[in-house]
Amino acid sequence: MISELDFQSIKRSVTMESVLRHYRVDLRRSGTDQYRGCCPIHGGEGQDAFHVNLQRNIFHCFACNAGGTVLDFVAAMERCSVLEAARRLQTMTCSSGPVRSTTNKKELVTKRKRVSSPLEFTLTGIDSSHPYLAERGILKKTAVEFGAGFYAGPGLMHGRLVIPIHNAAGELIAYCGRSVDGTQPRYRVPPAFPKSEILFNLHRAAAGADRSVVVAEGFFDCMKVHQAGIRSVVALMGSVLYEPQRQALVERFRHVILLLDGDSTGRKASAVIANKLMPHCSVQVILLADGLQPDQMSAKDVVDAVQRFANDD
Repeated sequence: MISELDFQSIKRSVTMESVLRHYRVDLRRSGTDQYRGCCPIHGGEGQDAFHVNLQRNIFHCFACNAGGTVLDFVAAMERCSVLEAARRLQTMTCSSGPVRSTTNKKELVTKRKRVSSPLEFTLTGIDSSHPYLAERGILKKTAVEFGAGFYAGPGLMHGRLVIPIHNAAGELIAYCGRSVDGTQPRYRVPPAFPKSEILFNLHRAAAGADRSVVVAEGFFDCMKVHQAGIRSVVALMGSVLYEPQRQALVERFRHVILLLDGDSTGRKASAVIANKLMPHCSVQVILLADGLQPDQMSAKDVVDAVQRFANDD
């Protein structure tokens, strides 16, 4: 058991800033040692609900009423007891020494880590045989390969189907949690996750010698195309191609095949994205039937659709 003395020692040695940095929370300065922003605990969208005082090492959210010390913050984020939060923080300080702030207080509390920075933890106990995966047409072996599955543990992704996200070097940088019971938001990512700078599955797609790549919208679209045997596939995690994503594509591939959803949004996005890419590489657009998404297609239909364009370099 951790003694009262240990509790006090942890609260003295671990700063609120370092814990916020660990959870990648971005805040802006609002006064001397005062910072505010969106609440990472309840995921609220209010810009000013979450307040932090670095000098006093405390926080408070005026929307969900969470508040207290670093121990209370970790307990709220991990959905665990204060005792368990103390154990986790004690492990952190024992393994890396006292976690103290080195940030210039004239700057933001937390500056987003560079995109390629790996996570300092991995989730365990992920169930890759959850029925939701089968409902989306994802085989267990595919889910295991991607590390996707239901997570019943504590924290931001509790009770969601988690999907690991890697950078171009193959380092784990985040998890996305997909609701399986209608809970909102449908998809949850860590606060300030730089979605516009990442292509899902790029590290696998770029590992081979294939100079063609299929670009889909979502995680399950990407996994379904991969499952069909087409390994060079990435997902935008949306329907917009941002500049860092465009650069990543044209640096690695000579031919891009757009396989977006068969709705008005997907068709408009295909046209916009094709125009962005065509000055730099060859582009083919696959137009799906109205309302059809790649993850709803059979493996044969996916292969037939893609192979028509795969060799048109």
